[in-house]
Amino acid sequence: MTKMVVTPWDVTGKIDYEKLIKEFGVKPIDEKLHARIVKLAGEDHHLLRRNIFFAHTNLDKILDALEKGEKVWLYTGRAPSGPVHLGHIVSWQFTKWLQDKLGLHLLFQIPDEEKFLFKEGMTFEQGQEWLTDNLKDIIAVGFDPKKTKIIIDTKHADLMYKTAVEIAKRTTASQAKALFGLKPEDNVGKYFYSCMQSVPAFLPTIMEGKPTQVLIPCAIDQDVHFRLTRDVAAKLGYPKPSTILCRFLPALTSDGKMSSSGENVIAMGDDAKSVRKKIMRYAFSGGKDTVEEHRKHGGDPDVDVAYQWLTFFEPDDRALKSIHDAYRSGTLLSGEMKQTLVDVLVPILEAHQQRKDEITEKDIQKFLIR
Repeated sequence: MTKMVVTPWDVTGKIDYEKLIKEFGVKPIDEKLHARIVKLAGEDHHLLRRNIFFAHTNLDKILDALEKGEKVWLYTGRAPSGPVHLGHIVSWQFTKWLQDKLGLHLLFQIPDEEKFLFKEGMTFEQGQEWLTDNLKDIIAVGFDPKKTKIIIDTKHADLMYKTAVEIAKRTTASQAKALFGLKPEDNVGKYFYSCMQSVPAFLPTIMEGKPTQVLIPCAIDQDVHFRLTRDVAAKLGYPKPSTILCRFLPALTSDGKMSSSGENVIAMGDDAKSVRKKIMRYAFSGGKDTVEEHRKHGGDPDVDVAYQWLTFFEPDDRALKSIHDAYRSGTLLSGEMKQTLVDVLVPILEAHQQRKDEITEKDIQKFLIR
């Protein structure tokens, strides 16, 4: 079995989330915190009740502020280097839900220098080629244009650089090396990049002119970025940003999370034929070797990737339980489980693609920060 590795740039192996909670110094979302979110939002979300968003830092501070009627901002991001896929959409859809239900403003950072600095052989221009396409995917999620501001690192450096320098002065190379596993031979851009990543956590306080809490929905591998941000916040007089952390959408074929590369990635632009082909060919099955064995002994939904994906994308609890029980009993075959996933995903993708096709350059400009 592949050893578990979880960094902001590499996730492999069988993921032990309880171990990650301890290693990353985060806390599980308990029933009390869950209930407070539901009360504020006026409804529950399947990603919360299924423990897909499962851990946090300082979430209680966010809920305290909201309960007092104070303004809270959301912050998330995307580094353009290829097509947006279903793994990216999970946290964005939850971010949209938080925005809609709690009336929150959102800063969406596009660190368009990240992949150039960290990905061997990638040019800056290659990332830029994906920028507009990724922006359309982000907007197609349905964020409120009146409450959402997109900030692009290299295009809006004038808004970010002073704060980034303040952060850099209070961050040592030893801290960056320890947090991100950097080596002496790494380019110095990798060290400074972490400072740019911290800036949007402080911009709401700057823009509002008073201390403002910030909540960052993201996958747990990204929390390390904000560990540094939390360390430097007090030194600069800003509130520590909070995170609400989700599990990874599993890779179709193996342990770890779905990567952005490879032919088994399901991108937001894939058509129905392509989606079916990839799931039927690559999705790891929890079924038995023969139909007879499966009918007799049933399948294992806990290891079946198609079922695991359904926990992310099928919001109806009754439908999900029916699928689970039918598979466990052997009534539902592995091929039928995969087809069930196809039937759930295709309408999601087609609706997204239709929204994306309608987005114009003028629409993009409405979202860009001024």
